[in-house]
Amino acid sequence: MANGERAIQFASREDDREREFKQIWTQELDKVFADVARYYDRANDIASLGLLNWIRKKFLSTIELQSKQKVLDVCAGTNVVGISLLHRQPDVKVSAMDRSQAMQEVGRKQAEEQGFHIESMIGDVHRLPFPDNHFDVVTLQYASRHLRIMDVAREIERVLKPGGHFYHCDMLRPGNKVVEWIYYTYLWATLRFTSWLFDSCSAALDCQNYFITSLRMFYSANEFSQLLRHLGYQEVSSKTLLGGMVGFHKAVKADA
Repeated sequence: MANGERAIQFASREDDREREFKQIWTQELDKVFADVARYYDRANDIASLGLLNWIRKKFLSTIELQSKQKVLDVCAGTNVVGISLLHRQPDVKVSAMDRSQAMQEVGRKQAEEQGFHIESMIGDVHRLPFPDNHFDVVTLQYASRHLRIMDVAREIERVLKPGGHFYHCDMLRPGNKVVEWIYYTYLWATLRFTSWLFDSCSAALDCQNYFITSLRMFYSANEFSQLLRHLGYQEVSSKTLLGGMVGFHKAVKADA
C-alpha cells in the first residue's frame, strides 16, 4: 500500500472512532475514572484472573532504562508503571500525565507510600505540555482506545529526544475471529461482575458496551505497528500475549 493510501486509511479510522466515541471521550470517561479510581487496580486484577501482574512484568521487561534518564508516563492512571520503573532505577526522573485528577491522586499516594516522587500533570494528552526533544523514554498503557491515538503518538514523537524510545501496552483487537469472539464474551461478563462487586456508578455501568465496541474499532498489533512506522518511528517491534488480546510495542524516534 502506498504511503498516501495508508495515510488516508489511518486518518479515516481515527475519524470514525472519534465520531463514534467523542461524547464518551469528552463527557463520560472523566466520571467513570473518578468513580473507579478507588478500586481500579484491584478490579483489573480480578477481571484478568490474576494475570495483570504477569502482563505488567512482561511489559516492564521490554523497557530499557539508564541512570538519570527522563521518563514520561502518558495516561499514567495510578502510577503503577512509573513506580515500578523507579523501583528498578531510582535516579530516573518520572513525569506523569493523565486527564483524571482522581486517578493521579491515588497514584500520588501510592508513590509517596513507597518513598518516590512523580511529577504529575493533569490535562489532555493530545497536547503534551513539554518542549520538543525532552524525554528519553515515553510509556503509554491501557488508554490508547480512549484517544485519537495517531495524534497522541505524534505528540509523543515530538517530545522524545532523537533516539528516544516509546513503549506501548494495551488491549488490542485480536487478528483471529474466534479469539476475538471469546475475548469480547469474556469482557462482557467480567465488566458486569466487577461493576456489581465494586458497586460502580451509573456512568461506569453505561460505558460497559463502549469498552467492547472501542476494541472492535481499534487496531490489531500488526496495524498498530504500521501506524507507528507511518508516523516516522524506526525500529518498530511488537509482541502479543493471550492470542493477540494484549500487545506490546517498542519504537524509536529517528535521529536528527
